[in-house]
Amino acid sequence: MNDLSQLLQSSFLWYALAAGLLVAVVSGPLGCFAVWRRMAYFGDTLAHSALLGVTLGFVLHIQPTLAVGASSCVLALLLVYLQRRQHLSVDTLLGILSHSMLALGIVTVSLLDINVDLLSLLLGDLLAVSTQDLYLMLAAAGVIALLLLVLWPKLLAFTLHEELAAVEGVPVEKIRLALMLMLALLIAIAMKVVGVLLITALLIIPAATARRLTTTPEQMALRASAIGCVSVLLGLAASVLWDSPAGPSIVLAAGTLFLIGQFRRPADQAGAG
Repeated sequence: MNDLSQLLQSSFLWYALAAGLLVAVVSGPLGCFAVWRRMAYFGDTLAHSALLGVTLGFVLHIQPTLAVGASSCVLALLLVYLQRRQHLSVDTLLGILSHSMLALGIVTVSLLDINVDLLSLLLGDLLAVSTQDLYLMLAAAGVIALLLLVLWPKLLAFTLHEELAAVEGVPVEKIRLALMLMLALLIAIAMKVVGVLLITALLIIPAATARRLTTTPEQMALRASAIGCVSVLLGLAASVLWDSPAGPSIVLAAGTLFLIGQFRRPADQAGAG
C-alpha cells in the first residue's frame, strides 16, 4: 500500500498520464479522417520518418520532439508534391518512402554512433515524459485542436466528396495539406507515448471502434477521443501494475476495446465514409 501511495505521488506518473490523454484527445478526430480517407499507410510513413527526425535532432542539437515535427512536416510536403508528379499508385509511393525513411533513420543512428535508445523510440517511453516534453505536447495538441475546430466543415466536405467540395468553393489542396500537417504534428507528440512502430495503431484503432457505435461524424470523433483516453488509462495502469511497456500496453488496451466493440450491434451509421 505504501509503495502504491508513493507511486501515485510521483510526478512522472502524472506527466505520463497527461501526455497520454493529450495525444488521445487529438488523435480521436484525426484518426476518424484517417479511417474515412483510408490514410493508415500515410500515418505509417510519417511515423517511420520520426526516427530520422530524432537523429537529425541529436546532430543539430534540437529538442527531439521539435526535430520530429519538422521532419514529419517536410515529408508531408514531399508526399503532396510526389503524388502530383509521379505515376505510381499512392500505396506504392507510401510503401517506398515508409520503409526507406525507417531504414535511413536506423542506418544514420548506427553510422553516427548516436547514443539513443532505439527500443524506446520504436515502442515509446511514456514514463520518461519531462516537463519540457509536456509543454511541447500541449502546444502541438492545442494547434491541432484549433485547426480541427476551424476547418471541421471543410474537412468533412473534402472527405465526403472531393470534386463536389471543390465545386462548392472548398480549397481542396489546402485542406489536404492541412490534414497532412496535422497528422505530422500528431506523429511528433505521439512518438513519446507509443513509439514509432505503434503510432498508427493508436490513431486508427479508437476511430475504428467508435465507427461501429456512432451515427454522425461528430459523435465518432468524440467517442474516438474517449476510447483513446480509456485506452491510455488502462494501458498505463497495466504498465504500473505489471511492469509492462507503456506504449504497447496502451495499444493492447485499445485493441481489446475494439474486440469488445465488435459484440455491440452497429449503429445506423451516417459517417463520412
